[in-house]
Amino acid sequence: MRLAVFAVIALAAQPAFAWSETEQYDAASQLGSVIAAEGFCDMAYNQSAISAYIESTVPADDMGFASLLDTTVDIAVYNQEGMAQSQKTAHCTQMRRVAKSFGFID
Repeated sequence: MRLAVFAVIALAAQPAFAWSETEQYDAASQLGSVIAAEGFCDMAYNQSAISAYIESTVPADDMGFASLLDTTVDIAVYNQEGMAQSQKTAHCTQMRRVAKSFGFID
């Protein structure tokens, strides 16, 4: 009986839609790159827009997203340290375009 009750509780706790590990990784790594570019590319992001992006993209019950995001930000910051000027220009140009497309900057 206890096993049946546990199974019902476990099924009820499942998210309304599937969020694969690939989708989680892609979302965290892409957002991590954009967040890491904020200071590197001399931008100041609208914090409400970042929250809105996460609210609309990441399932509320995804406990691993924040940790994965933190790791990808750290990796992106490390990679930025070795960028030549032309690479930084190209990187920051695209990061500004992405940030603008999501409303992080005007």
